[in-house]
Amino acid sequence: MTAARTAITVRGTRLSFVDFGGPGAPLLALHGHFGRARMWFRIAAELAPSYRVIALEQRAHGTSERGADLHPDSYVADAAAFARKLGLGPMPVVGHSMGGVIAFRLAAVEPGLVSALVVIDSDASTEPPVLDLTGWPRRSDTLEELRSGIEALGIPVADYFLESAVEYEDGWGLLFDYDDMMESQRALLGDRWAEWLSSSACPALLVNGGDSMLLSTETAREMARRRPNTRLAVFPGRGHWVHDEDPAGVGAAIRGFLDETAGPVH
Repeated sequence: MTAARTAITVRGTRLSFVDFGGPGAPLLALHGHFGRARMWFRIAAELAPSYRVIALEQRAHGTSERGADLHPDSYVADAAAFARKLGLGPMPVVGHSMGGVIAFRLAAVEPGLVSALVVIDSDASTEPPVLDLTGWPRRSDTLEELRSGIEALGIPVADYFLESAVEYEDGWGLLFDYDDMMESQRALLGDRWAEWLSSSACPALLVNGGDSMLLSTETAREMARRRPNTRLAVFPGRGHWVHDEDPAGVGAAIRGFLDETAGPVH
């Protein structure tokens, strides 16, 4: 599997994306806050060759431009414009965390673009946690010092954030702007049940890490119960980044669901 990174301008904003290639049916993947498109490589490998994962690097993340604002509606509009510009829809859309929220909002407002929906550990409740970046190191002499500085703040998953680490002229730092990430997280606050339920014409798989600090299994079960056309896959002992912790298991669940609902291209 060969991944190709490129960029495209949609709605006046230059966005990067990674096309993991292959002969399969296209699938749009949307990362969560602080993430990058290349983080989908494990799931892309599990879904190949039946599905060709195309991962959008969302505004203000990775090497994509920030754009004019960080409201969820702008993320949704970006994804819709991106899909149309590449001629990708209708297609399955997979999203993790914030990306999952954007995915089910996209299915609600642009049903013609989304053939199936996979939401990985995204909560429809009103008050998800906001990660406070106050005091995070902005530059460090080495990558290991940057890691240590993040972990010293009680962040147990520094590797996730270090996917965005690059070496600048004045030291190692992260690609995303801390103020932007705080603004984007706050903009996502609010009741998302309406969008989750109004997307129910689209078949959905909700994936939950049983030990997730963001989506409790109780809430995940309620989300699956209240939304028609939804199935739930719970992975006991896994956390919020369940697809990274168990890519084979999550990949198999996604592939089985998509084979039944969207149908692969061989």
